[in-house]
Amino acid sequence: MTPATKQRALSLRDLFLAILSGLLLTASFPPGKLSFLAWVALIPLLVSIQDKTPRSAFKLGFITGFFHFITLMYWIIVVLKQYGNLPLAISLLALLLLSLFLALYPGLFSSLTCRMNHGPFSIFFMAAFWVSLEYARAHLVTGFPWCLLGYSQYEHLAVIQIANLFGIYGVSFLIVLVNGLIFQSFFRKKGTKRTFLKWEWLFVVLLTAGTLTYGLHQVRQKKARTKTAPKISAAVVQANIDQSVKWQPTYQLQTLQMYFRLSLSAADSTPALIVWPETALPFFYQDASLFSPKMRGLSNELGAAFIFGSPAYERINRKIRYYNRAYMITPDATVTQYYDKRHLVPFGEYVPLKQYLPFISHLVQAAGNFAQGDRQGPFKDKDLSLGVLICFEAIFPELARDLSREGANLLVNITNDAWFGATSAPYQHLSMSVFRSVETGLPMIRAANTGFSAFIGSDGAILSRSALFVEAVLSRSIPVLPAAPTIYTRTGDLFAGGLVLISLLRLLFHLGGRYRRRRREHIGPPDSRRGKI
Repeated sequence: MTPATKQRALSLRDLFLAILSGLLLTASFPPGKLSFLAWVALIPLLVSIQDKTPRSAFKLGFITGFFHFITLMYWIIVVLKQYGNLPLAISLLALLLLSLFLALYPGLFSSLTCRMNHGPFSIFFMAAFWVSLEYARAHLVTGFPWCLLGYSQYEHLAVIQIANLFGIYGVSFLIVLVNGLIFQSFFRKKGTKRTFLKWEWLFVVLLTAGTLTYGLHQVRQKKARTKTAPKISAAVVQANIDQSVKWQPTYQLQTLQMYFRLSLSAADSTPALIVWPETALPFFYQDASLFSPKMRGLSNELGAAFIFGSPAYERINRKIRYYNRAYMITPDATVTQYYDKRHLVPFGEYVPLKQYLPFISHLVQAAGNFAQGDRQGPFKDKDLSLGVLICFEAIFPELARDLSREGANLLVNITNDAWFGATSAPYQHLSMSVFRSVETGLPMIRAANTGFSAFIGSDGAILSRSALFVEAVLSRSIPVLPAAPTIYTRTGDLFAGGLVLISLLRLLFHLGGRYRRRRREHIGPPDSRRGKI
């Protein structure tokens, strides 16, 4: 084995560093308070892939990704086994397969970084590769942008305000830049050319300072705007209904009575809007001749509009399609507004390739296999324009962006995180919802069956939130801001798309250079091709 081969082989040290990066990435996300780790979490991986072949670098990145995702999303076992009624072996297999699939993205990042981690501003391309792969993860197949790197910073308001310019991808980009700069400065092997390092330091320092300056200005500006904006009184009801009994017909009346009791307890704050969680009503509201009039009576009694979730259906060509629906009723109104969830949870609300995976159908409870809803705009009530996101939809920026462009002046997220049990998932879900407010500049009311219910300011600050697995009523005065789309709302993921294009061009340039070098080596220098006369 040659020295070069030894240098490129995977050692126990390399494996340890790769695993360490994966665990540091997980530790930077909630529920822990170690978000600062995100700024250094990639350094062990970058150290391990030095002088490795692209194939070896891919393996190390894959290992990082696998340990990151399997520790980040262990809660999938709880969802599938406890609430999906699947055997433990199948639940573990599902987590394993998902982690192996998602690990491909850090693997590709490592391989690309290893191939092209040379020349000036290589850390810029490193960050571009990471964001490009995050963007791909958010859109390919069904899209699964759960806990992108930038979400780890949800509590740091000054850092995350750039999301109203570049989306979540701007925060991820900055974090990877800092990781890359620290690696280049302190951990890269001696003898590597560092001619441009001072310029990279200047670039990152200016970018970080600009981010913090912009963030602090935005936070101050939004607080001042909130003080002068008209406000409405709103209430959130968290009934803490056990998922195991929620769909039992004998429990329907008790469920409704519980929501009524909690809603009436909020009467002292005279709420103009009361929000119940996703599928708060475990029956078809459209058919409930006994319960539906009671809902309207409660709305009239309190003088409040109600938003709540309930399954729904429609018959089309002798076939029945089921929907995960949000309703809005207002006092004395004859028309009920509704919104059907558009971005469904794969293997939770619909079953891809169901004919090939019949055992997964046990996951789809209540109304059965849901259909994707048609696009509908915000709910309207006087000066209110309410953009509703149901559960999983809160992790997709484009949905909140659409609602903002259509005139929403307040976001409402209704969810049922009871599926997650007492795991880290409810914390992670809430952290991602914060960014929808920052990106759109709109406050959010969040109603969750078992928590976390919350009020979120337009700057992403969590103004109040409930505890997990308790009955709770949150009441608060919340500003109704005039519709004023942010730069991100208007331009969308232009920043991320630009980085994808840059990454592709960099890759093509690299491959073109390799092709030219190989061609020269194959043909040989000009003198060697001259024949003798």
